[in-house]
Amino acid sequence: MTILVTGGAGFIGSHLCEHLLGKGIEVVCIDNFDRFYDPAVKEQNISGLEENARFHLYRGDIRDESVLKSIFRQHQVDSVVHLAAKAGVRPSIQHPAEYMDVNITGTVRLLEAMRQAGVGRLIFGSSSSIYGNQSKVPFSENDDVSEPISPYAASKRSGELIAYTYHHLYGMEVSCLRFFTVYGPRQRPDLAIHKFTQLALSGRAIPLYGDGLTRRDYTYVDDIVQGIARLIDHPVPGFDIFNLGNGHPITLLDMVRALESALGKKLEIAMSDKQPGDVEQTFADISKARSAFGYTPRIDFNEGVRRFVEWYALSTVPGE
Repeated sequence: MTILVTGGAGFIGSHLCEHLLGKGIEVVCIDNFDRFYDPAVKEQNISGLEENARFHLYRGDIRDESVLKSIFRQHQVDSVVHLAAKAGVRPSIQHPAEYMDVNITGTVRLLEAMRQAGVGRLIFGSSSSIYGNQSKVPFSENDDVSEPISPYAASKRSGELIAYTYHHLYGMEVSCLRFFTVYGPRQRPDLAIHKFTQLALSGRAIPLYGDGLTRRDYTYVDDIVQGIARLIDHPVPGFDIFNLGNGHPITLLDMVRALESALGKKLEIAMSDKQPGDVEQTFADISKARSAFGYTPRIDFNEGVRRFVEWYALSTVPGE
């Protein structure tokens, strides 16, 4: 079996590539090493993978049709796991056109390259941000998602819609996975747990936006990877959408307390106004994914934070 992972040098992607290689699967990775954060971080993410003969790295952009055609010409790809994207809610508000270009145009070009190559199976990495600010919890795949409140969320919902179109027109099997606040080793430096750890260990205050009572359904990266891997092993026919979360939302203040416990020190807090585009809460109903392909998150939040801090202490993170 050969799997193409787009964005395979990133946080989730590098963990997935590592897991698939460990199962004896041939892995093709495309990543453009975007400068949204230091590309050296991604280089470090995959430093142990490039020695594996079953790992094939392409340094390119999913908007580049020639690169995509070359990949599908040189490899007999069975399935694509599409994780490449411009990420981040707040940055998308500052650069909406760039987010639409990468996340929508890039997805269309990938789908078109798949169609031309006869590759009929896509797992699309979507986001819990598309649920917006709805008050009904937990979030179900059948909920109305017609009111995204950030360009990033809108681009991810658009990706789901165009993927459905390719399913309808060309019979592609598509599973969209809505990820809920993924954390763990190799987490992007701009995300809260990583950022707060770096600030705390350098003796600086951490910024808390709003009242600290916003809730996130933090999901450990290994659980996300196991969910994707189970879906690869137990494909769902047709087109479908699944939440991949933990099912136990944590307030921002409780996240800080868990980080304090893992670090063994009190964090200095600087309160700030709530940021545009931030949702009040995320909370995944994961019953559909559990029933369809046996998705079962196992890592408790406090344990996951402890594992992250242990990784951080042993790692040399570029730029920190």
